[in-house]
Amino acid sequence: MILFEDAADIPADFGESIVAIGKFDGVHVGHRAIIERVLLASAEGSLRTVAVTFDRNPLAVVAPDRCPRPLVGNGQKVELLAATGLDATLMLRFDEAQASEEAADFVRRVLVGALRARRVLVGRDFRFGRGGAGDVALLQRLGAEHGFAVDVIDDIASTGDGRRVSSTWIRELLERGDVATAAKLLGYLPTVTGEVVHGLQRGRELGFPTANLAADAEGFVPADGVYAGWLVVRAEGDQLSSTRYPAAISVGVNPTFGDVDQSQVEAYVLDETDLDLYGSRVDVQFQQRLRGMVAFEGVEKLVAQMRDDVERTRGILRA
Repeated sequence: MILFEDAADIPADFGESIVAIGKFDGVHVGHRAIIERVLLASAEGSLRTVAVTFDRNPLAVVAPDRCPRPLVGNGQKVELLAATGLDATLMLRFDEAQASEEAADFVRRVLVGALRARRVLVGRDFRFGRGGAGDVALLQRLGAEHGFAVDVIDDIASTGDGRRVSSTWIRELLERGDVATAAKLLGYLPTVTGEVVHGLQRGRELGFPTANLAADAEGFVPADGVYAGWLVVRAEGDQLSSTRYPAAISVGVNPTFGDVDQSQVEAYVLDETDLDLYGSRVDVQFQQRLRGMVAFEGVEKLVAQMRDDVERTRGILRA
């Protein structure tokens, strides 16, 4: 997949396209329903398939006090979009200039001028342009004027209570540690990606050496607690040869010792005590929550609980 970061970067010979527009935060099953329609529609001809998105939630600029934490970082978003089979992603920088662009100007500059769009797919609640003034009806009128069709994709709802699948719902689940349900809505395990850095070596002292993720890791860190999951060591330059290990994962501030003031993500790879992962870029994937984070009365009780966590993790990941 080609990544463009400015409409001006798209070459003149890129070709005509079919485009999906959205924030794509998490690239969850609802987003992929739109992308799948793009891919299916492209099979009818030679149109290039493109996702148009932004490098941050527009609220981060226009209403930062109301802006939620992103589900994924930009690097993760690009990888998820690439995995769908799209030809290209245009990730526009959302700054004051972008926020002030009129809806019609955005259509002329990006969809018509740069992408030569012949078909545009959006969700029913799609808004665009200065102050969110543009809606689906305006996009359809502009499409008729500039020669592209607009498809409106209905929301994807859960098979349980019929609730609309959304990034907001997934954030709510992760905030209470329900990574298993979040995974169903995402279509993949909730993941935090970052570099392994040196910690306080507390886990090694207790017999459970952990890989500590840097504070700037990408992805939505779920609620404090202990989880069963996986640690994936990324092979530099070759994603296909990455190595996946079963892991017991801790998220929190080590309340038993009280020596950490910021929540951190640590992963203990089951039955591995000699892995040297410092400096490696890894994915920590959360499969199921085991328990909340609590303070124990002494090291012995903590170690006993850690052994139990490891055995429960082993059972869950083998199932």
